[in-house]
Amino acid sequence: MITALLSVAVQEFISQNIDANISKLALQKNPFPEIPWVEILTQISAKSKAKEKLPTWYAHEKIIYPSKISVEQTSSEKTALYKSNLISGKNLIDLTGGFGVDDYYFSKKINQVFHCELNKELSEIVKHNFEILNAKNITCLQGDSFETLKKLNQKFDWIYIDPSRRSNTKGKVFMLKDCLPNVPELLEDYFQFSDKILIKTAPILDITSGLNELQNVKTIHIVAINNEVKELLWEIEKNHEDSITIKTINFNKEKEEKFDFILNQEIENKNYTLPKKYIYEPNSAILKSGAFELVSNHFKLEKLHQHSHLYTSDEIIDFPGRVFKIENYFEYNKNEMKEFLVNTKANITTRNFPETVENIRKKWRISDGGNTYTFFTTDMNNCKTVLICAKI
Repeated sequence: MITALLSVAVQEFISQNIDANISKLALQKNPFPEIPWVEILTQISAKSKAKEKLPTWYAHEKIIYPSKISVEQTSSEKTALYKSNLISGKNLIDLTGGFGVDDYYFSKKINQVFHCELNKELSEIVKHNFEILNAKNITCLQGDSFETLKKLNQKFDWIYIDPSRRSNTKGKVFMLKDCLPNVPELLEDYFQFSDKILIKTAPILDITSGLNELQNVKTIHIVAINNEVKELLWEIEKNHEDSITIKTINFNKEKEEKFDFILNQEIENKNYTLPKKYIYEPNSAILKSGAFELVSNHFKLEKLHQHSHLYTSDEIIDFPGRVFKIENYFEYNKNEMKEFLVNTKANITTRNFPETVENIRKKWRISDGGNTYTFFTTDMNNCKTVLICAKI
């Protein structure tokens, strides 16, 4: 099938229809009857998805794509590049190779990379693509990854694992023990083949739950793009029993926002105040880390409330998150809302507030958008408060 899809006419047709409506296109007659129509549609759909997420793949001719969902689930080039900077050495084995984006970037930092993939068709696609991408130091191995480990029977500088979060019996899963492979169960076996293991997990995985399932965790990376957490990365080192470092990073259009700390370094913060001139909302990676009091201490900011996770100051500072100037704030009640927000247009965020954004919009007839930003929250006196702000 790969050979048929690589014909000049088929590749031109795919490129010409990148922006086409797939549902409408599917109703048309297949111009290449020797190839199943669904295969061509899959290429168009997946390549379209790769345009922003995988520009290197998109830019090369004769790249073959798996299903659209495989492209959706793979690492972006930005997160793959970040991971590649975490590893070094002579060799790495990826036990859950998938579409191979991570391995392509690993291959730029390490001498030899082994790409293991259970799915035969996907393994063949990836092997073909690595040839197109001139990634000559990656070896594709098809089959069960643990059996491959035993067959190779050698020591690796790194093992990389991105466990499948789809179960035939449970559907979509998030606990590591429910993923494939079952890393917690196999961890001691993996240590026979490498002292260092890097694991990628779903962003929804609770950090405490992950720590309960894993051992010898050295560093946890929380990686966000444009304020959306995309990956949790767990660096595990054999016999490591010391402190655990949390590294947060948010890639946005302007800069990289970083904030690191040692787990369990959290302090008791009693530094609360009423809103001042500026308000600060941490990025999603920091919020995922749970370092709410450390943020206050590190940046010398005061919090509005123990559970609101909004910070304030009279002097503006450089901060890893969104920064706003407070134009007005008032107690949340009918009279104040009628005076300032009813029938207006505003962006709404809730933090430690009993009502949802949807309910607030409906109740007070506030349309979405515009340059006004509002925070519905709770202040230090446990008073429900509304902040009307302008974004800095």
